[in-house]
Amino acid sequence: MNSLKKSVWQDDDASAADVDPHANALHSHLDVLEAEAIFILREVAAECRNPVLLYSGGKDSAVVLHLAYKAFYPERIRLPLLHIDTGHNYPEVIDYRDRMAEHYQCNLQVRSLEDSIARGTIRLRHPLESRNPYQSVTLLESIEELSADACIGGARRDEEKARAKERVFSVRDEFGQWDPKNQRPELWSLYNARVIPGGNLRVFPISNWTELDVWQYIQRENIELPSIYFAHQRDVVRRGEVLVPVTELTPPQAGDQVETVTCRFRTVGDITCTAPVESPAATIVDIIHETATARVTERGATRLDDRASEAAMEQRKKEGYF
Repeated sequence: MNSLKKSVWQDDDASAADVDPHANALHSHLDVLEAEAIFILREVAAECRNPVLLYSGGKDSAVVLHLAYKAFYPERIRLPLLHIDTGHNYPEVIDYRDRMAEHYQCNLQVRSLEDSIARGTIRLRHPLESRNPYQSVTLLESIEELSADACIGGARRDEEKARAKERVFSVRDEFGQWDPKNQRPELWSLYNARVIPGGNLRVFPISNWTELDVWQYIQRENIELPSIYFAHQRDVVRRGEVLVPVTELTPPQAGDQVETVTCRFRTVGDITCTAPVESPAATIVDIIHETATARVTERGATRLDDRASEAAMEQRKKEGYF
């Protein structure tokens, strides 16, 4: 991260072209996406009274945080970071989240599902149940507590079907709910940030990016990520096409055969619903090559909760999910 400002403000095209003959074309493509995202972030800052940036420590939120750094430089990022912590996160990701918040000198606000459980607003059916679907409850409570009128997130349209339906400026009503049939047009990059009393916006600056765009941008900008995004050894159990990591929260069941594989995570979330993929990709260059040939989306390959039902994400978003 010491080279962050150099990667942001100095022209490295010549050195990049020595490594990759298509570097100039790649920079042009990423420059367009970056400019759009920065414009969106500045629109939020200009039009909204109290926006927050949803930050989990995953690769997409890492990119959005870096874009916010560039959007408001030389000022520091004034937007508070908000993480809805399920209590079932990978420790590498939580350590990374805290380090990056300190590095960017951001005000990190962490709200825990444990607190919602203690208040009785979340009731689990059993202790090892995935907490991922319940994040919307704590998020809506946090939005009310912080009086946030906009939540900036790292969702992308290519991730899955429900997110493909969503606008860049996505309106939520006074109950935090999303209606996919009642959205505003966004012609010529004109965004409407008005909300009804008690309502809020979800804003997605990298909505038009792909997983490959994200990794190419991470490479270009030299953005640090949690180590679990890269190939490492991990004990897993094979269930169909999915590798289920062996943890205290996801222990092997009777008859399961535990094996150690070289794997990495394409997306990171709650331990109970996030699976790695078998992969030798130990560098960003390796990951870019792997992503370019992948036939399954990152969530389709690794999110156990999404695989249960194609309508799961859309229903959650209607209830206030990210």
